[in-house]
Amino acid sequence: MSNADPVLLDVTGGIARIRFNRPHVLNALDEHSILAFKRAVETVAEQPGIRVVVLSGEGRAFLAGGDVASFHKAGPEAPHLVAALIGPFHEALEILTKLKAPVIASVQGAAAGGGLSVALAADLLIAADNAQFSMAYSRIATSPDGGGTWHLPRLVGLRKAMELALLSDMVDAQEALRLGIANKVVPLADLAEETEKLAACLAAGPTAAYGRIKALLRGAETRSLTEQLAAEKEAFVASAGTHDFAEGVAAFVAKRLPRFEGH
Repeated sequence: MSNADPVLLDVTGGIARIRFNRPHVLNALDEHSILAFKRAVETVAEQPGIRVVVLSGEGRAFLAGGDVASFHKAGPEAPHLVAALIGPFHEALEILTKLKAPVIASVQGAAAGGGLSVALAADLLIAADNAQFSMAYSRIATSPDGGGTWHLPRLVGLRKAMELALLSDMVDAQEALRLGIANKVVPLADLAEETEKLAACLAAGPTAAYGRIKALLRGAETRSLTEQLAAEKEAFVASAGTHDFAEGVAAFVAKRLPRFEGH
């Protein structure tokens, strides 16, 4: 992998960093970058030692969505191009959301269209104070992809999601924080440092338990209370048999900090 690759992957200390790397087009997704994103996510999913994943973008933007210029160039063949792009894009996002490891989106500049869908798919989002969010799809007369219509109403409510999707207005970082799209807003100069602090904190945590927490929260709206209680019981019992549970309980009793190994 070289710095010319459209998506960069670095894994160190249990932290996987996936970085979109087409800064000259605000990291807009074309066929090559989508396939590279999918390969990066698949690589992360195959490595058991990953404790946290960080998504970010090179240059001025996080990710400005699909490469609209390529849609224009395709002309009448645009539906075939879009179908070829969306398949691997969705496969990558589905793998990403099912990871046990928490996923952080570290956002500066624009997160628009498919870029916003990627950001919404993360478990946590830390935004620079210059971040701007837009569904953007209606501006080119299409509907969202990348799970945007699944995640957005769960974060902001149906009525607000309708407004954001239909009007494609730009939302600044503070408004994104107020709406629940972002978890935290920091000065642009501090974004990398604050992201690393959050990643390090999560990387030291009980990864297997995080995975069960994520699955419970993501599945809650499709289950009845009875079904959710059963799922909670199953997850708790499974957790109780892990090394990290034994360590967490021992640390609590001994009044010391736990040393989790992620399993």
